[in-house]
Amino acid sequence: MLVVRAIIASDLDALLDLATQVGSGMTTLKPDRKMLGDRVAIAVASFAQTIPPEQRDYMFVMEDTSCGRLAGICAIKGAVGLDEPFYNYRIGTLVHSSRELDVFTRMETLYLSNDLTGATELCSLFLHPDYRSGNNGKWLSKSRFLFIAQFPHLFTEKLIAEMRGYQGEDGRSPFYEGLGRHFFKMDFNHVDELTGLGKKSFIAELMPRQPMYVAYLPDDAQEVIGKVHRSTAPARKLLEQEGMHFEGYVDIFDAGPVLQARVSELRAMRESTLAVADPAAVSSGSEPQLISNTVLQDFRMILTSANPVAGKIGLSAGELELLHCQSGDSIRTLPLSVRKNVHV
Repeated sequence: MLVVRAIIASDLDALLDLATQVGSGMTTLKPDRKMLGDRVAIAVASFAQTIPPEQRDYMFVMEDTSCGRLAGICAIKGAVGLDEPFYNYRIGTLVHSSRELDVFTRMETLYLSNDLTGATELCSLFLHPDYRSGNNGKWLSKSRFLFIAQFPHLFTEKLIAEMRGYQGEDGRSPFYEGLGRHFFKMDFNHVDELTGLGKKSFIAELMPRQPMYVAYLPDDAQEVIGKVHRSTAPARKLLEQEGMHFEGYVDIFDAGPVLQARVSELRAMRESTLAVADPAAVSSGSEPQLISNTVLQDFRMILTSANPVAGKIGLSAGELELLHCQSGDSIRTLPLSVRKNVHV
């Protein structure tokens, strides 16, 4: 059985093993014991509410309870850019015109920006290849939205997610090679490693402050602005289903898109409901449901076919055990998939 739960301190070794599977491009999940150890400590303090909300980093693991193995991880950072600068490129437009010459040109530009400072961030989504089947990836990604729906007061109004940018089969980033390398004078993986370890001061020191004309970049660099890595395309689709969208911000290294949403407009805020766990209740339908307890420090979630009816939901003894719940406890539910509109 699989369960998504709040991370605990003893997960560190298993998390380190999981991080070795990630590869380049995910700066928040590097196989570095010191970095991951510090992050787990912050996550534990976050669930315990012993640090301010804006400093929190809620990490969730998907555990295979049959063997105790970690199958995946995802996280929510309370706010970004408050301790160290949070950089993105904002895609803008500059117009050049001359009536005398009858010339009008519109040029796309890249502005180095801190506009997203203070936003809540979805990050660190990774599912081990051995578990990439069925609904596991969808469930792991969407688990964070149910947590936000249960505890919306812990987060800012703006929610963002930086998506991994396009890379070739050989791991080459066309955008970085066309722009970043000229300023950083180092390989993409080295830059990626430094940012993952929190060494970001060089960004401000080396990046140009003036707008960059997109047309001056090589064609292959222009073509990948706002495009995701092949393995990230499904994750982008899932986030867009939940109400997130692209508003013209991209990563400064690989030009991956930054998706945004207002927390109040998320699907989970509209469609999730509270119900009472009742093993004797009759559940209708077979639509997969995300089911969580409502306990912050011991947050746990499962995927089940039980559907709530009249404020109650029939969960088995095994499901209640996975949730650390008892009959009569309050739980939150959300359909796994977006309801399709029916037109008559």
